[in-house]
Amino acid sequence: MDDEALLRAKLRKLEALFVGAGTPGEKAAAEAGLERIRARLAELERSDPQIEMQFSLPDQWSRKLFLALCRRYGLKPYRLYRQRTTTVMLRVPKQFVDQVLWPEFKELSAVLARYLDQVTTRLICEEVHADTSEAHEVQQNLIKP
Repeated sequence: MDDEALLRAKLRKLEALFVGAGTPGEKAAAEAGLERIRARLAELERSDPQIEMQFSLPDQWSRKLFLALCRRYGLKPYRLYRQRTTTVMLRVPKQFVDQVLWPEFKELSAVLARYLDQVTTRLICEEVHADTSEAHEVQQNLIKP
C-alpha cells in the first residue's frame, strides 16, 4: 500500500471515529454518522446560540482541511473584508466547535501534516540532496568595537 493509500485509510478511520460509523469502508454508515452530527449541530443551534468565532490557520493545507470540514457539516465559513487569508470566520454554536469540529480538525490535521512531511522529505532526498537535517547551531562570537 502506498503512502497516499495509507493516508486515505487513516482519514477514513478517523472519520469513522468522529462520525460514529461502524465500519469505515461502509459509505452508508459514514453518511448516517454525518447525518447524526448534522442533527446534533441543529440541536445545539436551538439550545446554544451561534456566536461568531475567528480561527487563525497558518498554512494553506490546514485551512483547506478546516474549510472542507465546515462545509461538510453545512457551515458557511467566511472572511471579513481586509482580513488575512489565514483567518476563517464562522457563526456556530461554541459547543459544536469544542466537541466535534475542532477535535476532528486537529486529528485530521496531524495525520495530513505527517503525510506532507514524509512526502516532502522523500522528494527532497531523492531529487535534491539526501541530507535533509536542520542547520547546525553555532555559538556566535561577540565582536568588540
